[in-house]
Amino acid sequence: MTPERKEIKDKIRTVPNWPKKGIMFRDITTLLKDPVGLKLCLNDFYKRYNEEDIDVIIGIDSRGFILGGALAYLLEKGFVPVRKKGKLPAETISETYELEYGTDTLEIHKDAINNGDKVLIIDDLIATGGTAIAAAKLVKNLGGEIVEIAFIVDLPDIKGGEKLRKAGFKYYAQTSFEGH
Repeated sequence: MTPERKEIKDKIRTVPNWPKKGIMFRDITTLLKDPVGLKLCLNDFYKRYNEEDIDVIIGIDSRGFILGGALAYLLEKGFVPVRKKGKLPAETISETYELEYGTDTLEIHKDAINNGDKVLIIDDLIATGGTAIAAAKLVKNLGGEIVEIAFIVDLPDIKGGEKLRKAGFKYYAQTSFEGH
């Protein structure tokens, strides 16, 4: 881990036993509220993607909106939100995915991605990979090409990154935390 990424990791709070016993919740709100931490985070993403051929950045509901919007501004690219079901006003397509206990659904506007658009997907954290894979399927269903899927935090013990790789997607995480 580079020194800059360690500085990012050090600004993320761990909340034990939330939302349930045994979970070590990685709370990025402490990173986002810290002006130095937020700048380190965004600068790292900017350096990684500034030279990439990207047409649009997708942020996954909801923390991906914060990162994706700011990064789109820095890279001078468009921003597209992928939202939970029922939150977008125009015609959408949807993708349902598995959660630990049940399912959830993400949606994107049908006109959000043009055929052949090169897309960067961004979210705060990868755990099981279900949300990221669902967002990637939405992009592919609209004809977009995924450049990479980016996160601040990876939880490698939960194996979401492995699922992304097996599904054929490249991903990048600034930091990782062992355990759940």
